This record gives sequence, C-alpha cells and structure tokens, in this order.
Amino acid sequence: MFNYQIVIEYLGTNYVGWQIQKNGPSIQLIVQKALTKVLGSKIKINGSGRTDAGVHAKGQSANFISNREIKDKYRFLNSVNFFLKKKTISITKIKKKNINFHARHSVKAKIYKYIILNRKTNSPIYDKRAWLVKNKLNLVEMKKGIKFYLGTHNFTSMRAASCGAKSPIRTITKACINKSSDKIIITFVSKSFLQKQVRSMVGCLKYVGENKWKAKKIKSLINQKKRELCAPPAPPEGLYLEKVIY
Repeated sequence: MFNYQIVIEYLGTNYVGWQIQKNGPSIQLIVQKALTKVLGSKIKINGSGRTDAGVHAKGQSANFISNREIKDKYRFLNSVNFFLKKKTISITKIKKKNINFHARHSVKAKIYKYIILNRKTNSPIYDKRAWLVKNKLNLVEMKKGIKFYLGTHNFTSMRAASCGAKSPIRTITKACINKSSDKIIITFVSKSFLQKQVRSMVGCLKYVGENKWKAKKIKSLINQKKRELCAPPAPPEGLYLEKVIY
C-alpha cells in the first residue's frame, strides 16, 4: 500500500465546492475519477478541508492510498492532467508520504487569500476571480480592523448557520492586508477555519473600509457572538486556498 499527497490547483467557479455532493459537480469527484482512470483501480481522496462553491485554490492538498507504486511522477502528472485539462483543475505536485499521513488530520496551518479589486471599472481578467468593489476603500482603517482577528477567539458571529464544526473557537496566527495597484489582498493563516469564516471576516473589513463601521466594531462583533450582527459575507470568487502547511 502506498500513500500519496497531491497538490491541486483549481478555479471553483463551475463547481459546488470541494466535497462530493448530489446537487452538482465537485472538485473531489472530478479528481477521483481522473486518478481512478490512470491507476486502474478505484481511488478515494481525502482533502485538507472543504472549499465552498465558487472558491478557488492554488494549493489545495489531498492524499490517497494506492496499491500501485507511482515510479515516474512526471509521467503520472501528465496522464492525470490530460483528463483534467478541460475541467479548470490541475494536479501540480505529487509526493510519497508515510502511511499515517492524512491530508486533513496532519494539517499544521492553512493560508487563505482574498482578492478585492478596488476600482471603478469591471475587469475581464479578474471576472469571477476577485470581488469588484467600486467605492474607494479606506485601507488605513481596514488595517486597524484586521488586527482584532488575531489570536484565539470564539468566531460564532462569523460562521455559517450550516457550519458543522463542534467548536467555534479558532486561532488566527496571521492576518494582514497588502495593496498592489488596484488589488487589495487580504491574508489569513490558521490551522482551521469555520464554514464561511474567511468570507465573513472580509465582509466585515469591507464595511470598515466603506466607513460604515469603525474598526473597533469588529472586536465588539466577535465578543457578542451573534451571527445576525455580522456583515454579509464576501462573495466566493475572490477567495483562494493558497497553501496547506504540514
């Protein structure tokens, strides 16, 4: 038995998310089918975590068990990606791991990035790949607001009603905002996130950037632990799972 980790890049626009669901195509199902074709036996993959419908990934991680050893990794990647090339999905890396390695249980940290395109006009390049916000955002206040996410908190205010996590407690080890031309890039790092947590945090920062909220409102919102007080979550198209760290 051989255990392999794969790194997957995808545009999530046309998918119901990472996890296999009955209501449409998922990243997990498409990748499993491609692996099964190449390896000649049924393959089941374990992802590092779910991404919602419309969310993208540059570095999603998964693992699978195979009876067959993969000796030529370059040839294997070419073969699998042949079946994925029309699916806006690509497996970029494969690595042999210890049999006990698990893509989700072994995670030490995840890096998510959110892109806001802050300009007056639409972008054909970033269409469905960033959140277009036409009103100029107050970056100074947003940078003040994002600091309140750092550390360990009860994020009940920023989790989806359908979130199945046992605990709303999460620890954010990094939270920062950078600007490059007309793009505002927001980065969060944590071992795990609640469903829609990142998008909710970004939605609140947008309110701060629009001067609808003071930066300190974010601290108050976290302390109140009431989802109904949260700003609307940012749309999925600007969110990227950048990297999974083990």
